[in-house]
Amino acid sequence: MARIRQADVDEVKARTNIVDIVGERVALKSAGVGSMKGLCPFHDERSPSFNVRPQAGYYHCFGCGESGDVYSFLRAMDHLSFTEAVERLAARIGYQLHYEDGGAAPETSGRTRLYQANTAAAEYFRTQLATAEAETGRRFLGERGFDAGAAAHFGVGYAPKGWNNMRDALRAQGFTDEELATAGLVSQGQRGVYDRFRGRVVWPIRDLTGQTIGFGARKLYDDDQGPKYLNTPETPIYKKAQVLYGLDLAKKDVSRSHRVVVVEGYTDVMACHLAGITTAIATCGTAFGSDHITVLRRVLGDDSAAGEVIFTFDPDAAGQKAALRAFADEKRFAAQTYVAVAPDGLDPCDLRLNRGDGAVRALMDAKAPMFEFVIDQKLAGFDLRSVEGRVGALRAAAPIVAEIRDPSLRPGYTRVLARKLGMDLSEVTPAVERAARGSQAPRGRGPAAAETTDETQASVRVSVATLPRTASVTLERDALMGVLQYGHVLDADEVDAALQIPMEHPALETVRQAVVAQPDRSRVGWSTAAVDATREPYRGLAAELLTASFPALTEIEAKASARALCLRLRLRAIDREKAELLGAVQRVSAESEEGRSVRVALRDLDQRRRTLAELV
Repeated sequence: MARIRQADVDEVKARTNIVDIVGERVALKSAGVGSMKGLCPFHDERSPSFNVRPQAGYYHCFGCGESGDVYSFLRAMDHLSFTEAVERLAARIGYQLHYEDGGAAPETSGRTRLYQANTAAAEYFRTQLATAEAETGRRFLGERGFDAGAAAHFGVGYAPKGWNNMRDALRAQGFTDEELATAGLVSQGQRGVYDRFRGRVVWPIRDLTGQTIGFGARKLYDDDQGPKYLNTPETPIYKKAQVLYGLDLAKKDVSRSHRVVVVEGYTDVMACHLAGITTAIATCGTAFGSDHITVLRRVLGDDSAAGEVIFTFDPDAAGQKAALRAFADEKRFAAQTYVAVAPDGLDPCDLRLNRGDGAVRALMDAKAPMFEFVIDQKLAGFDLRSVEGRVGALRAAAPIVAEIRDPSLRPGYTRVLARKLGMDLSEVTPAVERAARGSQAPRGRGPAAAETTDETQASVRVSVATLPRTASVTLERDALMGVLQYGHVLDADEVDAALQIPMEHPALETVRQAVVAQPDRSRVGWSTAAVDATREPYRGLAAELLTASFPALTEIEAKASARALCLRLRLRAIDREKAELLGAVQRVSAESEEGRSVRVALRDLDQRRRTLAELV
């Protein structure tokens, strides 16, 4: 593969705001001047420790230690090669790349081709929806309340009957059968490859960035022997356990409102969005699971109990089973979880069709706490008219009440459980308390367990948190932080003078040496180069210093503080030099030549100190 010119690599990175790229995967909030923070996409955590510094184009997680620039983020998130990451960002900003062998060369292999093939297929299916054959598909959509505008908004298309229509169209665009098979667009039979989707309404499934990675298709014809819904199989870019349909459209409102609605199908997502519930998403042919939660928590900004996650389930046995399955993972959310069950067993699509947009919105407003719903499901399996039934129901339901995260709510729901069981509160309370004690034992790796592991790992890493809390080390730490974050806008001579002074702490001294080695602090990316140049095991510390929240309220204050810290380093060096000279005065004769030289040096130091002190 041709190599991209380094000047183009640097230019694309300089023109890309890393917050825009990271923000598509992680809900970021301000974490002080010049810094953003969110839940780490590289590990599971309860409270945000993932910092992004837009000005430096750099990120660092204080929990797991992952760090890097916009290219490394894309490579880690989407498993891209370096070239693919650069090409994707260049295409995003409309920048023409040049390659070392001359001219521009399009990407012709790897994951990028899979994205391109899916994008081409989505466009093909979309245009087919307007053909005469697609009348059945348009009628299917119309009968569910979706007009042409709704179909266009969600990119809904039609896969025509026949074995090779889509394949022939994409082969004409230069895609090979191997690429189409790897993308999950064609299947292999005894007579060769053929279109996977035929005679169906097709929904494009997109990732968080809006790129099409797969499809879901609903059969329309009686002679179709396939399943009712057919999805793209697992591919290098499509992992159904990690994909949520509609999240690309919902993510901004989910992040803004800290609320998400989990429905069961593509048409339910469409109905909710068209009814004004623009935070609705759905899984893609699989049960809602822990990987979905991990993705959703980052977009939700799920670091407090202020958020809401609303699940909609059918009231039938399958829906109840799905609710219990969701409840098993419910504790992974910091947000409060709810269940919304439509009247008469209607899903959101049918509810909107039969009773209008307002009924869909009312359904979400009538939500019930998840644990209350699950309590009712548990109690339904017991005969509460008998003593044995009530005792069995108490044993089944007490752990649910015990797991309510808000301790102020637990007594109230203990009373609710007692009332539902028809038992005395004095009988129910001990059962809940016993269940609570039992639930405190470690139970696998949820966010809390991840935090413990992260803390253990952090204890053996050299990090800001492990530095001694002395005045001297604190000055060195903050000064390096100021230089890494604002060195490009400070007076170069003042910064150079400060950086020539060795630091006491060996880890900070290592970072200082890497910073000094950078030839031009006005160059874009110089600070990230300094981090990369820091030798192990201190590189993580350098990344933390670059991305940590600088103690200032405004950009102007931050620059002034960084400058003052550099001056204080120089003042400290003068004070130490003066202390050595004062010691020398005690050892030499005042009338000697050496004694006179020491006194002259002391006067010079005092003058230099007064001059510097006036600048602080």
